[in-house]
Amino acid sequence: MYFQGSRRRGEDGITMVIDFLLSNARLVLGVGGAAMLGIATLAVKRLIERAGRAADEEKVEQKMAESWEELSLVSASPTLIKKGIEGVVMKHVAKAAKQQKADLCQQSQTSSVEVQPKPESKRLQLCVLTLQERLQQYYHTRAALAPHEVQRAQSLALDICTEIQGFLHTRHPDMPLGEMSIGGSLLDDLQVVSADHACLLVPLELEASLWRLVPGEETLLTHPLHWMVRRVNLEYFPRGRSYWDRYLVGGYLSSEAVVNMFIKAIMETINWPSISSTMDCLVRPVLGGPDLRLEIRPRDNNEGAQSSDVQGAEPLFISMLPLLREEDVVLTAQPELTSPWVNAWHLSLYPWETQRLAQLDAADGGHRRQTLKILKAVCRQNPALRSLDAAPLANLILHLSDSEHDWSENSLDVRFQQCITELIGYLEQGALHSYFKPAVNLLSGLSEDQVDQMGFMLYCAVSEPEILLI
Repeated sequence: MYFQGSRRRGEDGITMVIDFLLSNARLVLGVGGAAMLGIATLAVKRLIERAGRAADEEKVEQKMAESWEELSLVSASPTLIKKGIEGVVMKHVAKAAKQQKADLCQQSQTSSVEVQPKPESKRLQLCVLTLQERLQQYYHTRAALAPHEVQRAQSLALDICTEIQGFLHTRHPDMPLGEMSIGGSLLDDLQVVSADHACLLVPLELEASLWRLVPGEETLLTHPLHWMVRRVNLEYFPRGRSYWDRYLVGGYLSSEAVVNMFIKAIMETINWPSISSTMDCLVRPVLGGPDLRLEIRPRDNNEGAQSSDVQGAEPLFISMLPLLREEDVVLTAQPELTSPWVNAWHLSLYPWETQRLAQLDAADGGHRRQTLKILKAVCRQNPALRSLDAAPLANLILHLSDSEHDWSENSLDVRFQQCITELIGYLEQGALHSYFKPAVNLLSGLSEDQVDQMGFMLYCAVSEPEILLI
């Protein structure tokens, strides 16, 4: 928290108290105490600002009463703070604010006689944006992508898709693959801030009589998102009848073996300089990781000069995603999510979540998807919230939609503040359960330090949600 300096008496008392408490808050008090200090500081800051603008003592009293009501947020979450800590902090804050109150009242008596309010001050106050207006501005200027940026990314992704599919059909004509396509947030208009990543879906075709998808709950792993693909009918159709039998491990199709095959067949084999020349950009594989990823960067043209369309463009990362489809079930080969189980396939809930959000918005003309994009942009641009990916945010909105039915544009500010409050509650519990798989905790991958940082930032945003839109 930062306060502008002033010459009014009493400032030193508040400054010393706040500086001392905040400098030691995270170390001594933890997330609950530090969050409470942040809220108290913001409330006192608003108290000073409102009282300083008062024209007489009566208005000072009224505005101070309004500001002190905001301090009730400090004790709104008793599970996070101890009464002893709360008493110490409130004692210091009240003592400093009491001194400031007396100084402000004395100053207001003299300023009301000597200084007349400037006529432009009211005009400036009218120009202050409401939270609703700030959210709309943030969405259009920071979250939403420009159409030409989306078109450029989709065009590059489709070109890469065509090149890779043509190469596989030529070099591996017997590999049973479906039609490759572009998927993910870039296609579903859910990508925010910049169009810097895309997903290339590579569907594998399995013989229905030779393979069976086993839900995670029915396997030894008992994880709802870790499915397995069992080879069946071996007594009638021995091993070797299916192309994918060569990637069996222990009687199950290994996702890790499939990914390693594509790394060798595509990443380490394709002539990327030739493709770069054809596409007029630099294309190279990102090796060394568990996933299949390509990086596309704009190429310098005309001996070092860049074209206007390419100049300043960010690199585009394309992830290849081998997957299996059976009705509405989509299993992806992502060893980084299913490690250390080499045979496990990840059940993707993204199609269900995206479809449900679209259905709800279509039914009532709501703005749930817009709210999701704002939350995604806020988390991406705020270092303390960056660990929250899209899945917890989408499920947060889906859970909230069961109890709140007004998602119109006019209620965007209310829903945004409610999402902050709900997210704080989930962090307190340490669990945000999946909307479609309640046994899955979407916050299980967060460390204690990450939860502390998120909790502190979100508690501060309860009284000042605008700090998330900076």
